[in-house]
Amino acid sequence: MIASDGRCPVTEFEHPGVFVEELGRGPHPIEGVPTSTAAFLGEAERGSLRPQRITGFAEYLRWFGDASGRDRLLAHAVRGYFDNGGRCLYVCRLVGAGAASAEASFGDDFIVRAAGPGSWGNRVFVRIEDGSTTGADGPGVRFRLRVACWSEAPPAGFDPFAEDSAQPRPSQVEELDCLIDEDVADFHGKRLPLAGSSALVTLLRRSGAAAGACPANGATMLAGGADGSEALGVDDYRGLTTSARPGRQGLAALELDAYRDVALVYAPGAGDDVAAAVVDHCERLRFRFAVIDAARSAADDSALRPRDRIADTTRAAFYYPWIIVADPQTGERLLVPPGGHVLGIYARTDAEHGVFKAPANEVLHGAVGLERDVGESSLDELERRGVNVIRDFPERGIRVWGARTLSSDSQWKYVNVRRLFIFLERSIYEGTRWVVFEPNDERLWGRVADTIRLFLRGQWRSGALAGRTEEEAFLVKCDRTTMTDEDIRTGRLICEIGVAPLRPAEFVFLRIFQRTAESGRSYSALRRNGVTMEGGVA
Repeated sequence: MIASDGRCPVTEFEHPGVFVEELGRGPHPIEGVPTSTAAFLGEAERGSLRPQRITGFAEYLRWFGDASGRDRLLAHAVRGYFDNGGRCLYVCRLVGAGAASAEASFGDDFIVRAAGPGSWGNRVFVRIEDGSTTGADGPGVRFRLRVACWSEAPPAGFDPFAEDSAQPRPSQVEELDCLIDEDVADFHGKRLPLAGSSALVTLLRRSGAAAGACPANGATMLAGGADGSEALGVDDYRGLTTSARPGRQGLAALELDAYRDVALVYAPGAGDDVAAAVVDHCERLRFRFAVIDAARSAADDSALRPRDRIADTTRAAFYYPWIIVADPQTGERLLVPPGGHVLGIYARTDAEHGVFKAPANEVLHGAVGLERDVGESSLDELERRGVNVIRDFPERGIRVWGARTLSSDSQWKYVNVRRLFIFLERSIYEGTRWVVFEPNDERLWGRVADTIRLFLRGQWRSGALAGRTEEEAFLVKCDRTTMTDEDIRTGRLICEIGVAPLRPAEFVFLRIFQRTAESGRSYSALRRNGVTMEGGVA
């Protein structure tokens, strides 16, 4: 066993020989945390309320259904995210209070329930039958679960799995074969509810069910599903458990440790109260950043005052106006909020350059127009209020033309500076957790300082920090000058870290002056003769 400070404890040897022992010396390496993993919250056609990780728009269609229509803001945001360079996304489907899940019983011991609440579950057909293989214990031990879902309600009594079945065909079909009872490792109770094998249903065992029991064969439509009684409100986005909402959803679900890699949070087209809740979530969790949309049809620039209406915060950015996209199925022009596309640019910029690069002056792929054009005369005032404008440049495309946070503090006014510090803080936090409960002495202080210094040196060399030398770029101190005797007695280890972030070249000045041909020839002649303009020798 090797101690974490590299010292090898005394080992008792019972016989002579050569013994090889590994010593853990030097600093612990710190790995950079993900910076562009996003979480989107909103309404979807169907699906679970548990945040679902997806890596492409096709996965969204599988887990959450139809993406067409003007009211599918979440779907259009997801599509824009991946079209613009996004790679990893958690989708958080929301439902209003009072929503119920459709279900059906198969025997006395089992229930098949829709993956999430809503009336969509009433369009799900389930068939349970013997599996394609019987297993060593004979028939009926292994079984097959077949599921179909329609976009619209099918005719009563229709079985899509019958050999003579005709239209309408389901929009999605799933089949899970050779499910086995709980005494075998491949038990269905482990596959379906926990692993998320099905995007449509969950198989549940009733309490008190007989050991080794399997669901009875049969086929039926699920029933009893219901949508929420009211439109989504800020409490639905917060998602805390209540009597009308038995489980977490939305922001409350994202606070679970399973989703700690989420760095960006967005609620497409949400109102000011929801935006304020998202900002509060990011402030409390510290390592997250929010993107907020302007209201639809916000044609009055003077009314855009997000710091007053939402929050004066360093952990959010505000984008305006809405953009026009083409419906992927019909080609219809749709007006959608820009945040999903913008977050795709965040991910693209992080991948191509780094989190220290401002996510601006980048083309929004998939946007074919803007809700309105913002004139040059309005830009200065909007920038001062923290509004990042999206503009349409002839022959250069539709681009994000701002990288400001909603903070009035000039030190934190740039998105890339705030996100760089979030990245550094969280990476150091995750990479130094081994320090807890170690002996608080000079050896530990030196190892901590070396660990952080090595990480910051790598960031400086990649171009994330300003300065020609390490001393100009960052500072790390962890010694008796940063801690008092009282700190040491109470178990505190204090390390002071200073970094010099890069700021974007937001204002570019090109100074051009007129120079006559005669003065140019005279100056050139003087230079050829080795004389400077001041009369000295060159």
